[in-house]
Amino acid sequence: MQTQSRTGYVPLYFLAALGAGGLTVTFFLYLMFWVPHPGQSVPVFEDIMAAFATGTPIEQAMIVTAWVGIAIFAFQMFKLLIWNLRTLAQFRRTEAYSKLLHSNAGTQLMAVPLALAMAVNGSFILGLVFVPGLWSVVEYLFPLAMLAFLAIGIYGLKLYGAFLSERLTKGGFDCAANNSFAQKLPGFAFAMIGVGLAAPAAMSAVKATVAISLMLSSFFILLAIVIAAVTFLLGMRAMMEHGTNAEAAPTLWVAIPLLTVIAIAWLRQAHGLHVHFDVHSGPASSFLLLLPLLALQLITALFGWVVLKGHGYFGRFVSGPERSPVSYALVCPGVALSVMLQFFVNKGLVGSGVIEKFSAVYWAATVPALILQVATIALVLKLNAKHFGGEKTPVALVA
Repeated sequence: MQTQSRTGYVPLYFLAALGAGGLTVTFFLYLMFWVPHPGQSVPVFEDIMAAFATGTPIEQAMIVTAWVGIAIFAFQMFKLLIWNLRTLAQFRRTEAYSKLLHSNAGTQLMAVPLALAMAVNGSFILGLVFVPGLWSVVEYLFPLAMLAFLAIGIYGLKLYGAFLSERLTKGGFDCAANNSFAQKLPGFAFAMIGVGLAAPAAMSAVKATVAISLMLSSFFILLAIVIAAVTFLLGMRAMMEHGTNAEAAPTLWVAIPLLTVIAIAWLRQAHGLHVHFDVHSGPASSFLLLLPLLALQLITALFGWVVLKGHGYFGRFVSGPERSPVSYALVCPGVALSVMLQFFVNKGLVGSGVIEKFSAVYWAATVPALILQVATIALVLKLNAKHFGGEKTPVALVA
């Protein structure tokens, strides 16, 4: 995997912005699942303020924690996104960029639409949490949001289409160097676009908006699944023959965020089908959907851990002296598994009546998600200090 991690900037640094955006989502889930929001499927400013005004000190502390976490990591997301966009503009004028385009690493550019899609999702969260009266005009915002995601999707299709066109017409794809799951990145990007397009299906009261949301999101989710399946087979073959690329080993966990994003998209679509198209399912439907996907994530986590441990990855690239932008691929699985556990507990276990909300068992089941969130925050702080601290910042390496 050609990352030029020790000689300059690469588009994989967009994953730093993506990770910050993902942590924004983990704090929003506090409000999503712990603050009452009657009348709509997500909490809005008025719901949060009402809960804060009448809540216990513990509930108020939770809301303040969510506010602070959302604000801090949303700021980090936009800061890193702007930095990446500016630096990428400089990088495009270098010889390294031309080499990247004509190598396996050309798909790294898909980190751009991936981060942009997360930024749109993050903007919507900021609006819900901090803007009074947003829900009164939300039906006007849904078409605009879908247009934004569609524009990002078209941009992603153009990038990935150019990569595939050159590889499939001229060849040059190095199968031996494909000994990781780095080529899953385009699938993750399209899945992120798909989950954003699926949001109106879960929240809109206009049937036409829901129908368009279902159609557009289905296209990108199915595209993501196809890409993930094909690149899984290609990557596994190369890894079994040549061993895993040590620097790219974190990509073995890319399936974890991919599955979380797909799961949320399917939940959103199912809600829209239920409300507007009379497609009804039992109370255990979310449990049956999330359980196998969570199991696949845990299997992926174990598989990746074995390889990462074998390469001594954390000792080399996280706490050790070596530095690689691929390390930011470790953030997404931590965020994604934390988010999936929250959905599994609240939509799966509580929704199917297995456990009672806010019971002792409920909080015990929620603890792993919170531990993962805290651990991921610590990882982000460590990586940011390592990659963007002082003279080490790659911005100085672009020229």
